[in-house]
Amino acid sequence: MSYWWKPGSGAHSTDSMEAAGLMPRFEGQEQAEEWLSLFFNDLQEHGVGDVSLFEEDRLVYGPMSLEG
Repeated sequence: MSYWWKPGSGAHSTDSMEAAGLMPRFEGQEQAEEWLSLFFNDLQEHGVGDVSLFEEDRLVYGPMSLEG
C-alpha cells in the first residue's frame, strides 16, 4: 500500500512538481504526514493551495488548506 498527497487548488503544474520531487509515495501515513511538514513551504512555492492524503485510491482526509 502507498500513501500520497494529491494537490488540489492553486496554480501548480504536476509536471514541475514531479520534476522537483514533490509527488512522492510513502509506505505509511506517518511518513506522508512527516514529509508534508517538511515540504509544506515547497508545495506553497509551487502554487499548491491545498492537498488531500490518499492511500492508493482511497481518500484518507482532505482537502487541507496550505494557506495560513
